[in-house]
Amino acid sequence: MLTELHEAATPTCEAQHCERPLGEPALVFETEAGRREAHECACGAVTVTVVKSESSR
Repeated sequence: MLTELHEAATPTCEAQHCERPLGEPALVFETEAGRREAHECACGAVTVTVVKSESSR
């Protein structure tokens, strides 16, 4: 369910006073613990999202 929610959600920039919607991640890193995505915003900030893998829950 969390993976489905993550896929349906549009990440937004977490920089102070920005909150722009972010597009495709600039970097994706997967480990046994889950998936990390780094999104670069037009304001210059980087937002990282984390989704735990099914096996680590």
